Amino acid sequence: MTDSMAFDWRAFLLGWSGEWADSLPEGRARGEDDEAARQARWLGFPPASEERIAAMEERLGRWMPPSYREFLKVSDGWRHAGGFVSLLAGTEDAHWHNNASGLADMFEEYEDEDTTPEERREAALWRRGLQLDVESDITYILMDPEDVDEAGEWAVYTWSSWRAELPERHANFLAFMDEMHREFHRLQAHRSDGEPVFANDTTRRLDALVDEARLEALRGDWERAEKGLDEAKEYGRPRAAGLGDQIRRLLGRTYMVYFDGLVTDPQYAPELLPPLAAEHAAHSYRDDSTLLFHLRGADDNLTSLAFATLAQIRDGTYRYTAVGPFGEAVERARELARWGDTDGAWRELTDALPLWEPLGPDHLVPLGWVADPVLGPLLTPERGRELLSVPRGGQTGEAPRPAAGLDPGNLAWLADPDPGNNRTSYRFVLVEGAEPEELPERLTDGDADSAVLSEPMTFWEARSRSQQDRKEFSSYDDRALMAVGRAGTGWSFAFDGGPAPFGGQRFVSPAAAASTGTRAVVVWSGLRERHGDPFFHLSMARDGCEQYAFTYADGEVRSSGEIPPALAPSRFFDDLEDGAEVERSLLEAVAEEFGASLPRHAVVHGRLHTFTTRSWTRPPGPGETYTVIRMQPIVTRPADG
Repeated sequence: MTDSMAFDWRAFLLGWSGEWADSLPEGRARGEDDEAARQARWLGFPPASEERIAAMEERLGRWMPPSYREFLKVSDGWRHAGGFVSLLAGTEDAHWHNNASGLADMFEEYEDEDTTPEERREAALWRRGLQLDVESDITYILMDPEDVDEAGEWAVYTWSSWRAELPERHANFLAFMDEMHREFHRLQAHRSDGEPVFANDTTRRLDALVDEARLEALRGDWERAEKGLDEAKEYGRPRAAGLGDQIRRLLGRTYMVYFDGLVTDPQYAPELLPPLAAEHAAHSYRDDSTLLFHLRGADDNLTSLAFATLAQIRDGTYRYTAVGPFGEAVERARELARWGDTDGAWRELTDALPLWEPLGPDHLVPLGWVADPVLGPLLTPERGRELLSVPRGGQTGEAPRPAAGLDPGNLAWLADPDPGNNRTSYRFVLVEGAEPEELPERLTDGDADSAVLSEPMTFWEARSRSQQDRKEFSSYDDRALMAVGRAGTGWSFAFDGGPAPFGGQRFVSPAAAASTGTRAVVVWSGLRERHGDPFFHLSMARDGCEQYAFTYADGEVRSSGEIPPALAPSRFFDDLEDGAEVERSLLEAVAEEFGASLPRHAVVHGRLHTFTTRSWTRPPGPGETYTVIRMQPIVTRPADG
């Protein structure tokens, strides 16, 4: 904010007054004071003399803050401060509020033992504040003599009952008046049909700033572009919010991102409707009528398109497409991402971005892909910054340094704690030389339902859907729901991040069945299990025959076959004080032995194809007991009579 002592109050207030006078519709009836102000092109009053200011300070018993004093020297009061204060106090009308509104009682009523000192101080504002609003639309303006900065400036608080928000703080009186000037502009920016365009030196400067920011964004200088667009948005300039929201969405700032002014334009809707609908769908508590609010002004065709897109996003069938070379890269990226190579998919998108074709001049960056169930999980704030930094849309600039990949290219990441510490047990199968879509045939009994890969979805989505139609649960049947993809060069994987309890004596490794014509490796780790004893299993099979295996459970190692020295259990299980470190060492050894890895970002955050394997346990033998639970619908019989 400009130094309040050096600020040119007269130029600022004269400019505001002229803008206000020019904004008034011709022929509309107005009060005598407003008509006089319009003709004079001055919303203020005569300046206050030093004597009047000194008398005010003596009456109030306090020196006034510098910015308010300097204002009074130019105008002793002000009309139409923003849209809801029609008269602002000068030297005669400023007075201590002394809880005249009773609002201190209202705010203090909600105080309890958890109320912070800051909240108590804000509630007491209504007892100590200096009231500046004289005439307003239930809007209070209070300067706080106890919220003072090093320059002696008092903070200004504004509050309106109809806004249902806490008081808004402004650093000083100059900051408050600056915001009121912006509020005046915001209210004038969107006019009814037939009213003259609101145009003046300020709007022309800001519109030129928007045009320059648009080009800066396309050149890759998104930070400078965002700064200019934010300034124009504060004044309500058309296009500023819609352009700025495109930048904000890729930075992961989804709150109040609605692409105003652009999303209802049929030219831009194909790119902007999907992220708007996806954000709406992500908050299931929102009634669908709230989506209509952000589509106000849209025709019936566009509204229908919005709800059709919302339905596709909810059922996971939305597919983003684009034209030209970038569109071809989108298809390649989707193919990579659906098998887990999210880093490769991201490189496809960024490498092709310079060839991307905008839908129109106000289209800054491709956005529809963030709603695609396979492509959307590629986005992180860091990647969003990288994408925004790529020159595109016919503009030139310096190419950004590629963001670091999200996949470490190993297996050891599985030993890292995850948010919530939920990944304490997991199992996976690695198959050499096989494509991911071949794994169901190797790991199921070939029945039609289990051998078909699902559409890409998160593990929790897949788990929820698999339980919906399941009617029988058995304590001996351990069929794993597994996500599939590529596990580095030459390998495919099937991964289960939420397995059943380890089967112990009844466990049957699927390695042999999966290894027909090749090699297969099975790992099942529970070294960090919170319930039960730690365990770990590794087995390797070749062409249908198990070559070696070992299982650590109940504090003992059982092994078979000739285990490679690098995987020898004696290297790992002599000391199990730190299960995570032992787990990490085992995973590093497996990755080194077979040259395989698992894609962390795809497994944890992405959407992958899934299927259900055959049971990982053998059927119960003679004398072994088990439990079967069958779910049946409740049949309601009609009442007698």
